[in-house]
Amino acid sequence: MKPASLISALFLSLVAVAHVVRLALGVPVTVDGMGVPQWASLPAAVLTGTLAFLLWRENRTERPAGSATPR
Repeated sequence: MKPASLISALFLSLVAVAHVVRLALGVPVTVDGMGVPQWASLPAAVLTGTLAFLLWRENRTERPAGSATPR
């Protein structure tokens, strides 16, 4: 896995976990004086978690140049 891809996957995973923790603990979030609803963390967690998984899986299945067999 390339370093930039690994860092991106780890960052997206961390964001997904933060959203799940927010849902579990009921942490209030305010942006520019307006409260962000708790339910908004559910699709955000699913989206960032899915992107992290897909990025990790894509990089784990890459084959080196000239290789005919998958890892």
